[in-house]
Amino acid sequence: MTKTITVIPGDGIGPEVTHATLEVLGASGADLEYDMQLAGVAALEQVRHPLPQETLDSVERNRILLKGPLTTPSGQGFRSINVELRKLYDLYANVRPVRTIVPGGRYEDIDLVLIRENTEGLYVGVEHYIGMHGDPRAAAESVMIITRFGAERICRYAFEYARRHGRRKVTLAHKANILKYTQGLFLEVGHEVAKDYPDIEWEDRIIDATAMHLVLDPYRFDVLVMENMFGDILSDLMAGLVGGLGFAPAGNIGRDAAMFEAVHGSAPDIAGQGIANPTGLLMSACLMLDHLGQPEAAGRIRVALDTVVRSGEARTVDMGGNASTKQFTHALLKALA
Repeated sequence: MTKTITVIPGDGIGPEVTHATLEVLGASGADLEYDMQLAGVAALEQVRHPLPQETLDSVERNRILLKGPLTTPSGQGFRSINVELRKLYDLYANVRPVRTIVPGGRYEDIDLVLIRENTEGLYVGVEHYIGMHGDPRAAAESVMIITRFGAERICRYAFEYARRHGRRKVTLAHKANILKYTQGLFLEVGHEVAKDYPDIEWEDRIIDATAMHLVLDPYRFDVLVMENMFGDILSDLMAGLVGGLGFAPAGNIGRDAAMFEAVHGSAPDIAGQGIANPTGLLMSACLMLDHLGQPEAAGRIRVALDTVVRSGEARTVDMGGNASTKQFTHALLKALA
């Protein structure tokens, strides 16, 4: 059955990489229809709201969203649309796989998955200023919130993901040596959940040591699970192992809705130049196809991507080549023909 999905092209290079991704999806045999909507700066400029009700209604109907990069103002302006959508639809599991696509980098044959809790931690947005001595903004406070429920479901998701995909090991990264209550609860719950999965190797590591070992020897890891902010930081570090955020897909999974997105920025400095790399959003679309039960189409795209990049037939500038977005996309379409 054809599945209708909501598509938000996004800001900056978003429309370019989204157009390329939809072209490749069409050639792959994916059984999809698209409900095109606005969000972010593009929506603010056109309808004076960064997250219009029409867009929310579309997501509510379709329950699957493919989203290009959105610009989030720093320090002022509207809050992150990404965070807002995750909270609205309780998209609690952020799935960030990284694997080597372009050969000849610092590491070869990287194949890791980070599972990040997506709704709790410091990113719940519970923060305020504290006034002192006549200064209403003399101090600022943010609250980290970890619940047993939230920790249990993300840890269980990580183990279920490992089992479903034939993974051998789950590493829980934390800072329970310092944050004994919040991180301590997360670690405690992880230990309890691990008992239900004797077939999966399990370990816990301090977050800073995890970061160091990811750089020294990433092959010691397989699936990693952690709370929200730690996962945000380490997933970008892991993207660096394979060439950067342009090669990093992401899925945000909830009980009855899911959002798949490019995790790189909107790159306004190169918008409109026709040189953007659509790989991140394209790989996110593959995660979406897997989620929708269309793994054959996802597999065809992954094979085409590997074939085109490894052969050197067409690579964008960030891959060390000189192909335009259109030339790269055309090579993928040719490989899918």
